[in-house]
Amino acid sequence: MNQPETGEAPEAAHGNSDLQKELTEVLRQRAAISAVLRAIANSPHDLQPIFDTVIDSAVHLCRADGGSIRIVQEAGFCLVGYKQYAAVSEMFPPPILEHGSFISRLFGSKSPVQITDLAKDEVEYTVREFLSKLGVRTHLIVPMLRNDELIGTLGLGRQRVEPFTENEIELVTDFAAQATIALEITRRERELRELQMELARANRIATMEQLSSSIAHEVIQPFATARNNARAAQNFLEMKPPNLAEAREALDCVVAEADRAGDIIHRIRDHIKKAPPKMERFDVNEAIRSAINLTRGEVVKIGGSIQTQLAEPLPFFRGDRVQIQQVMINLIVNAVQAMSGDSDSRRELQISTETDEAEGVRVGVRDTGPGLAPESLARLFEPFYTTKAEGMGMGLAICRSIVEAHGGRLWATACGPHGTLFQFTIPAEQDAPS
Repeated sequence: MNQPETGEAPEAAHGNSDLQKELTEVLRQRAAISAVLRAIANSPHDLQPIFDTVIDSAVHLCRADGGSIRIVQEAGFCLVGYKQYAAVSEMFPPPILEHGSFISRLFGSKSPVQITDLAKDEVEYTVREFLSKLGVRTHLIVPMLRNDELIGTLGLGRQRVEPFTENEIELVTDFAAQATIALEITRRERELRELQMELARANRIATMEQLSSSIAHEVIQPFATARNNARAAQNFLEMKPPNLAEAREALDCVVAEADRAGDIIHRIRDHIKKAPPKMERFDVNEAIRSAINLTRGEVVKIGGSIQTQLAEPLPFFRGDRVQIQQVMINLIVNAVQAMSGDSDSRRELQISTETDEAEGVRVGVRDTGPGLAPESLARLFEPFYTTKAEGMGMGLAICRSIVEAHGGRLWATACGPHGTLFQFTIPAEQDAPS
């Protein structure tokens, strides 16, 4: 009978087995953490897939029977992710654990809390009742902290008595940190969007202040025309006999001019109000004509003229009409300001649209001003950079942000011998032309 050369062979084999198990466990943990990171990368605006991946991974790796993620809200701890316990598949935990209750105090710790055996540990009655309905014997709650502030909890339960090890608690803490990171990313993106909306609105208001005379002209004109038509209708009715056909036609003109004035007021209100983007299908040329109407007075004021070359028909476009008009108004106002200081040049504004096979629709705004220096052209769209003494340096940065949010791009080109051409593209729908 052959004997092993040394008595250490069985121990070595046992040690190799332990190392293999440890390596396998490390690989499983790494794969689970990678899955969570992919969920965060793939769902920057939707937290639910991230919460689902976190709770599934934590339950699976820690051999738990169920678990939950709760986020701190004004009303209490709100359930946002849940892995159901198999033995109580028809029962769900309450969506809100109100602040001040025994259960919420259990969830409100800033350190991991473990109930090793629900039947033996000293636990508040409401907590014992809550967990016993789930069939839980061992329960772990790990806090989600942001700058030492409790923002949520990750809880796991076992329907058997088996305390979570230090390694498992550390692993669950890592998962809680990943969920916290996802919440922080979403919070910062939401704050950034709100800041961008507020800056865009402030820019629109500032632009409308500059266009106040044009707006007044646009509003007064239809009211003056309506008054003249109303007076004409009175004259037709005072005839002997009354000329009802002419009176009716004059009154129809009154209604049309009143509708036109109302439409102008609505456009101005839409342009300055604080509202989220409204994605809808609209006619790009019509949006541009509306922007021209609001700015025509500024062009006339400097003795300039507007030439348009709007291609017909254009493809359909889906986006926020008010935002695209904001881009146009900003570009037109900038062009007017560029031309107003150059008394020797011809003050002509050229506005064009054309179909771009690669990028959908291309819009151009060209002025005949003195142009821009190369160093200014390179920094034109940087926030807070401006070539105007009274400028904020945010208008063009906001315009580029709007265009890029619609899937397009905005750029500027120096023209010879003078002038600047601003162009932006917006992708069209794959549909019939408008």
